[in-house]
Amino acid sequence: MKLSFMAMIYGAVGVAAVCLTGRSPGGGPVPVAAPAKPPVAAPPGVPAVPPVLARSDPAKPAHPSAPPAWTVPDIDKLPNDAWGKLVRLGRELTIATYAHIGPEVADPAMRYAGNNLSCQNCHLEGGAKQFGLPFVGVFADFPQYRGREGKVGSLEDRINGCMERSMNGRALPLDSTEMAAFVAYIKFLSTGVAIGAQTAGRGSGDMPKLVRAADPDHGKALFGQNCASCHGLDGQGKRHGPPGDAGGYEFPPVWGRDSFNDGAGMNRLVSAANFVRSNMPNGSTWLAPALSAEDAWDVVAYFQSQPRPARAHLDQDFPVRLQKPVDAGYGPYVDGFDRTQHQLGPFGPIEQRIKELKSEKSAAAGSTPVAR
Repeated sequence: MKLSFMAMIYGAVGVAAVCLTGRSPGGGPVPVAAPAKPPVAAPPGVPAVPPVLARSDPAKPAHPSAPPAWTVPDIDKLPNDAWGKLVRLGRELTIATYAHIGPEVADPAMRYAGNNLSCQNCHLEGGAKQFGLPFVGVFADFPQYRGREGKVGSLEDRINGCMERSMNGRALPLDSTEMAAFVAYIKFLSTGVAIGAQTAGRGSGDMPKLVRAADPDHGKALFGQNCASCHGLDGQGKRHGPPGDAGGYEFPPVWGRDSFNDGAGMNRLVSAANFVRSNMPNGSTWLAPALSAEDAWDVVAYFQSQPRPARAHLDQDFPVRLQKPVDAGYGPYVDGFDRTQHQLGPFGPIEQRIKELKSEKSAAAGSTPVAR
């Protein structure tokens, strides 16, 4: 199915982000971690967190105290026509990406993803969970300027960014059925959201940044206590079946060759720490987080310090260097701070320096004589 599907997407319905869950044998979403429970004891070889390492939360809450309204359209109410089928295919691709375009599918031409993750590993509950990087409202954001590319891009460009980074693979053809289905599903979940409207519950939250550097050593102990029971002490997750079956993971790897690459958004400390605080371990929500804010920073610093696939040409990201996020863990940088501080913080000094550089650039531009 070619461009006719794209026309249907943009005309059939009014204007209405990643990686850590799996898929049940029946096709429904499976949470990243086991059902909510107290943190498990540290596995052998991983020290318990001594009381002296306990961290306190910053005074400022990560989210508003009152839950914003959160509604998601019911996909089961769609008719079984061409549009309904396309939207449902988009949901299936989101939940079971590995089974349709993963590296183990039978048809080599369909192996677009380079790992066996699913899109809902980052976009929880099929992109429908509040503060779980939902798709709700995303359609209305595009076209959108993105600093990473330094240009205005389409929703299709954004999807392919995820394919090449979070999925460590290659871009989907713009006229493919799969691309049409992803766009259709995102549009459906964005039903009723006007262009430019703020969607309460988007993203994964916005905690105050640490005033210290994140501590990967403390994070290692926390990972053993809170994360290893699902993701494994080695961070390699748990597959549904044997390697090669295109069955994906019950609990996905958070580092290693089958995880997201170093250019993915989940490999940035600020992005991932907010995600973890709002959603992990399983059963956590933005209103009832299981980890303190500081513990979330530290456990993310630990798993981000582990090896993962490398993306080529990261030096070409953020061509306008002053638009580069403070937690981008790869250079080049123009603020004078080293890679370690960009990876672990503290970020306040970096933010201050970038603010100064922008001010200096603006002042210099304002003093430039106008050519006649």
